[in-house]
Amino acid sequence: MQNKRFVLCVTGASGMAYAKTFIEFSRKLNIELDCIFSENAKKVFAYESGLSFESFKTEMERTGIRFHEPNDLFSPLASGSVLTNYDGVIVLPCSTGTLGAIANGVILNLIHRVCDVALKENVPLVVAVREMPLNQIHLENMLKLQRMGAKAFVLSPAFYGKPKTLEDLLLFTVGKILDLLGVKNSIYKRWREV
Repeated sequence: MQNKRFVLCVTGASGMAYAKTFIEFSRKLNIELDCIFSENAKKVFAYESGLSFESFKTEMERTGIRFHEPNDLFSPLASGSVLTNYDGVIVLPCSTGTLGAIANGVILNLIHRVCDVALKENVPLVVAVREMPLNQIHLENMLKLQRMGAKAFVLSPAFYGKPKTLEDLLLFTVGKILDLLGVKNSIYKRWREV
C-alpha cells in the first residue's frame, strides 16, 4: 500500500464535487488525509451537494479522515515540524481570494497557514483554482506560486477519455492531482488508453 499523507484544503469556490471525490478516493487508495474546510466551503458544500456538511464530516471521520477547524491556528498542521511529515498539500477547489492570500503570504486562517508552511518547508503544494475568466491578478498569483515551486492550475477536465458521466470528469482531475503528488493510480483514462 502507498501510505501517503496529505492535507486537503477546501475553500468556498464552486466545485465541491472535486473535493468530495478526492476524499472518497483517498480512502480507496489507502491515503491518510487531514481536511480543512473553510467556513464558506462548508456552506457551498451543503448547497452544491445537497448534503449536510456535518453529517458528511461525521461519516468520513468514521473512516479515519481527520478534520481541522479553519480558524484553529493552534492546529498541529500550522507547524513546519508536523507538516514535513506529510507528502503534500492540496487546495481543491481554490478560490481566487485564497489564491491571492497564499501567493502573497497573507495568513488569515489555517488554510493560508498550511500553504505558507508548505512553501517554506518545500512540501509539495497543488492549487486547483476554480474561476473563469481569470483576470491579470489571478494569473500573476498563479505564476508567483509556480515560481515558488507549487503546482497552480485552473480546474479543466479533458475529453480525450470520452467521459460518459460527471464522475468520469471528476476522476480525471483527481487522478491528475494524484499524479502530480506521485501517487500511482488508474482512476482515469490516460491518453491512448481510450
